[in-house]
Amino acid sequence: MAQGRLLRWLRPWVFPALLAAAFEWYARRAAALGSDALAPPSAATRALVGAALDGSLWQATGFTLGTAALGLLLGTALGLALGLVLGISRRAAQLGFLSIEVLRPVPCVALIPLSMLAFGFGVRMELGIVAFATFWPLLVLVQSAVQQIEPRLLEVSRVLGLSARERTFKIVLPAIVPRLFVALRLGVALALVVAVTVEIAANPYGMGYAMMIAQQSFEPALMLAWLGWIGVVGFAVNAGMVLLQRLVARRMGALS
Repeated sequence: MAQGRLLRWLRPWVFPALLAAAFEWYARRAAALGSDALAPPSAATRALVGAALDGSLWQATGFTLGTAALGLLLGTALGLALGLVLGISRRAAQLGFLSIEVLRPVPCVALIPLSMLAFGFGVRMELGIVAFATFWPLLVLVQSAVQQIEPRLLEVSRVLGLSARERTFKIVLPAIVPRLFVALRLGVALALVVAVTVEIAANPYGMGYAMMIAQQSFEPALMLAWLGWIGVVGFAVNAGMVLLQRLVARRMGALS
């Protein structure tokens, strides 16, 4: 039985291991032919360990994760609040429809020049762009979730004489928790992607900037190390969100 559990745990790692081995062989073969554009995963691992030992790995990771988290928090708070209003009130949804549909398709990276003029380089610029990027999916998904609540639940709340605030916290929010976590998982992934993109394009801080500097310094091993580390961080953040979702669902009685 223990052997079966071990095999189930190892099975997902088979394909990544084969892919890494194939890339190792290809990069070493390319190096033997005189190419220095690629680095094998073994060299990238050594570069990653070096970045961890000199502290640059943790400093850049902390900046990116902190900015992404603050931007996600701001975007989530605004998206949740407005999504609840638009989902509950049809009149508000009709009034806000045109503005939302005009602003929502604007690419977040198109705001980089404006944010640089308004905030300069640093946390505030990246924070504003991440908040803008995460606001729209949260808004749309929350509004859709509220609109799909069983109408009889809202009718019962009116019969009981619940206020709008009580209706929101006792009926609406508990009903949309599963969909809300789906929106949050999407927002977490988007926040990390946008934060790294902004750092590559304009902001001289964080993991994205570190990867770009490695590329410009002709250090393919370090560049590949940063790329792999960003993937590991994204995986860990998503796993944390899945665990949080399960804990909240169990607390609410959705899971045994």
